[in-house]
Amino acid sequence: MLSYLYSSHHPNTTTNPQEDPVTGIDAPPHPFDTAIATEYLGGHRIAGRTCPDYANMVGPFGGVTAAALLRAIEGHPDRLGDPLALTVNYAGPIADGPFEITARPVRTNRTNQHWQLELSQDGAITTTATAVFGIRRDTWSDLELAMPSVPGPDQAEPQEFPEFIAWGRNYDLRFLTGAVPDPAPTEAQPASPDSVSTLWLRDRPARPLDFAALTAMSDAFYPRVFLRRGQYVPAGTISLTVYYHATSAELAAQGTEYLLGSARAHRFAHGHFDQNAHLWGHDGTLLATSHQLVYFKG
Repeated sequence: MLSYLYSSHHPNTTTNPQEDPVTGIDAPPHPFDTAIATEYLGGHRIAGRTCPDYANMVGPFGGVTAAALLRAIEGHPDRLGDPLALTVNYAGPIADGPFEITARPVRTNRTNQHWQLELSQDGAITTTATAVFGIRRDTWSDLELAMPSVPGPDQAEPQEFPEFIAWGRNYDLRFLTGAVPDPAPTEAQPASPDSVSTLWLRDRPARPLDFAALTAMSDAFYPRVFLRRGQYVPAGTISLTVYYHATSAELAAQGTEYLLGSARAHRFAHGHFDQNAHLWGHDGTLLATSHQLVYFKG
C-alpha cells in the first residue's frame, strides 16, 4: 500500500536527504520511505497518502499497505518493542489519495503488546489489521527450515513485471524457478505442475533492510494461480499475515544485500487459494514467513 506524509516520531520518516547506501552521497528519501511515511495526528489517529510509484493493477500494492500500517505503529509513542506478527485484511478497494489509520494498543503486557488498526477513506473502512509487538529475549533456539541451496543472485537474470504493475519496478527480482508468466504471449504458455517460485530480491534502488521493507517483500510474490494456469487471471489478496523471526540487529546485518524468497500454494478451490512464503537473509537467517488467502476468477 502507500502513504507519503511524514512523522517526527520515527527516524526513517523524514523529508531530509538520506545517504545513499551504495555511493555514500546524500540523496532524496528512498521511494519506499516516501510511500510508507505517516503523520501522527495525536491520540490513535495517523494520516497517510497513496503513492503512484507503488500502484498495483487495482489500487495500491498490498505489501506497501501492510508496511504503512506497520510503520504507523512503529511511529506511535505508545509502541513497545519490535514487530512479532501482523495480519492485514483487505476489506475493500483503496482509492488514490489521502487516508487515515486508527492504531490502538488493546493490551500491553510485560514483553508483548497487541494492536488493532483500521485504515479508512472518507469515513469508510477499507482495511483492518491486528499486530503483535514485543521485546525479544535470549532463549534456546533452533532452525528446522534451512535456506535452499541455490545459485547466487549474480547468476540469475533480473526480470521485470509487466509495465502496468507499477510497484514491481521498485524491486530487483531474479527468479531461479517459477518466473512471472508473459501477460501477452505470442503462443499459449504451458501450465506449471506446481506453484513454487524461488527468487532473489531487494529494493530498487538498494535500501538497508528494516521491518517495513521486510513486510512489503513478504507480499512481493505474484499470485500462484498465474503460474499454475500459465496466464494472468483476476486475483487479489484478501488476508495477509507476516511472522517476523528476525531481530533488529539481524535485519541490520543484511544491509542492502539480496534476500532469498520462496513461495507456493497448497490448494486452489472454489475461487480461493492459500499462499505461503519464506524470506531468508543472504547469510541463511530465516527472517520472516508469510501466509495469505487469495481470491481468483476463472
